[in-house]
Amino acid sequence: MVDPLAEIVTLLQPAARYSKLVEGAGRWRVERPATGEPFYGAILEGACLLQIGKRPPEVVRAGDFVLVPGSEPLVNTSIDPPPPHVSMLPTPIAEGHFRVGRQDGPADVRMQGGFCSFGSPDAALLVSLLPEMVLVRGEARLATLVALVGEETRARRPARDLVLERLLEVLLIEALRCGGSGAGTPGLARGLADDRLGAALRALHARPAHGWTVPELAREASLSRSAFFARFNRMMGLAPMEYLLAWRMALARRLLRGRDMAVEQVAEKVGYGSASAFAVAFARHVGVPPARYARTAAA
Repeated sequence: MVDPLAEIVTLLQPAARYSKLVEGAGRWRVERPATGEPFYGAILEGACLLQIGKRPPEVVRAGDFVLVPGSEPLVNTSIDPPPPHVSMLPTPIAEGHFRVGRQDGPADVRMQGGFCSFGSPDAALLVSLLPEMVLVRGEARLATLVALVGEETRARRPARDLVLERLLEVLLIEALRCGGSGAGTPGLARGLADDRLGAALRALHARPAHGWTVPELAREASLSRSAFFARFNRMMGLAPMEYLLAWRMALARRLLRGRDMAVEQVAEKVGYGSASAFAVAFARHVGVPPARYARTAAA
């Protein structure tokens, strides 16, 4: 059975950038601009405030896990933050271990987190299919996975990069799977957590070349056309045909980079009856014709 979530996370090719343990005491504030790198973090002890992008600050406590797949600025503060103009840099106290705020005495909060990168050239396209932010509460195994990523990041063991890639794949899938079961931001995980939409999404991923229509996808979901369309938009954050187009373009780009197929064959694989219709859709979505994209990828 096709698993759309596993497909997308695998295609993203996640790799660890760095991971660190940070503890805070007293009043403190750390601001990070949008780096273009996905962020993840687990609160191990205590509590703090976390603001992602333009969202209001959120209290995160021990047992909480946060994942931001896209590029968003981040502000992390103590529960009683200093004035907005005050920002600090964490001070290293050991390898992979930092402290922010008051430098002596017990810590008020401890958190393990880091940034990763997505190696796929289609990362922006694939990330657009995921929620903007995932907040999971009370799932201890996510903190365990984050700790394993941190330990492996600091180690210099054989096959380190391969182990990190697999750990991050599991971490991302687990976070998205847990986050999809609540009323979080729209995205693929929420759609798959819905029994009706999940059936339609799995059918779409199993046969991307099929000439899907909204009524046909609605039948897969056992819903009326209008109910399916409204539910898909609410849960996924985009219309069914927009999602289908985005997924077909991601597959097309992967096939074109493989250089094993002519444009006509790729067009057929992703559901277009003619190479010309595919070329128009591809150029509109990607910005360059498919033949030029394949030549550039091969260079």
